[in-house]
Amino acid sequence: MNNVRIITGNEAAAQAVKLAKPGVIAAYPITPQTSLAEVLSEYIEKGELKAEYVRVESEHSSLTVCISASTVGARVFTATSSNGLLYMHEQLHWAAGSRLPIVMCCVNRGVGAPWSIFNDQQDSFSQRDTGWIQIYCRDNQEILDTVIQAYRIAEEVYIPVMVCYDGFTLSHTMMPVEIPDSGLIEKYLPPYKPHTFLTSDDPVTINPVFFPYRRENSKGVLCDGYMEMRYKLHAAFEKARTTIPEASKAWAKLTGRDHGGMIWEYKTEDAELVLTGMGSIANEATVAADILRDEGIKAGVVGIRAFRPFPKEEVAQVFRKAQVIVVFEKCFSYGYEGGLCSDLKASLYGTGITAPIHNYIVGLGGRDVKTGELVEAARVTFNAVGSGETDNKTIWLNCYTGTEAEDRK
Repeated sequence: MNNVRIITGNEAAAQAVKLAKPGVIAAYPITPQTSLAEVLSEYIEKGELKAEYVRVESEHSSLTVCISASTVGARVFTATSSNGLLYMHEQLHWAAGSRLPIVMCCVNRGVGAPWSIFNDQQDSFSQRDTGWIQIYCRDNQEILDTVIQAYRIAEEVYIPVMVCYDGFTLSHTMMPVEIPDSGLIEKYLPPYKPHTFLTSDDPVTINPVFFPYRRENSKGVLCDGYMEMRYKLHAAFEKARTTIPEASKAWAKLTGRDHGGMIWEYKTEDAELVLTGMGSIANEATVAADILRDEGIKAGVVGIRAFRPFPKEEVAQVFRKAQVIVVFEKCFSYGYEGGLCSDLKASLYGTGITAPIHNYIVGLGGRDVKTGELVEAARVTFNAVGSGETDNKTIWLNCYTGTEAEDRK
């Protein structure tokens, strides 16, 4: 029998963690992630989840606990948001470089200064190059399903996975979510097999200083240098390009729910105007696409689910017929443009796809993004390109910039 409950995104994540049965959970509160950690503590207190719940003094310590526990063979979990994620920055690199399959939820929130407790995706975007897989969710069901998939992905390629979803927009909004039974999870998620152990019987040094070149260890074995270790992490990301879709397909086979692998599509078969983004903003764009189709504009949506590794092959295929591309994103690379837009342009270079790309920066610090605003922005862009405009543009939507053309409200 289907177990459907109306729950928040944070509770959906907590349900998934309970089903994955980690042995160690490290927790430190930060809005809007806090209720996720609270729900997990309740599961442990009630005996519904057998795990060590470690209350720490900072986000840096939270990830440090996960690194230590994962190193000695435990499946682990933590979660954070905003400046908490930034405080973890050093340890994000350490977890990835150590090839530890840690799963962490990033409940996306704007970063200070100035302070904001509201949503955008600048926090996770700023950690793009730390060596973590990043997957973005569009609704609460996808949050639950993706957290479970994340353990399978992480433990196959030995790369930590960050499951990202929009603060408040999803974390505190209640939606129907189907919760699978534990028997199904046991079929999908094999027991964790760590690649390192610390035991008194076989003492080893973990993560010593690496030299630039390969050299023999004390036993005469030729070992990799620093650069080889970096290459192997990159090679694992390349492997993840197939691991992520395979994990999604296997989940779909068991549950009937397929959220896509690296990307998801909505009415793209004949789309001349393609809207794209990550997370809930891409989901909102599907409603905008329906309205545009009612107006006679063939619109579709491509949701970028995996931001790292970037789905370069998938986007090159799905955007091939597009005449106009509109990117909506809740982050910005200062001095240039939105980070998703830059990566998209780079992935399309040399493919023969020359459709103009308009980049709309939206919803920073929780500023409301209405469907009508997405429709108007996409319509203006589509008509401008139809009139012969070929320039790529970056426009701040619903933001006072002092220029009339960009202050669309």
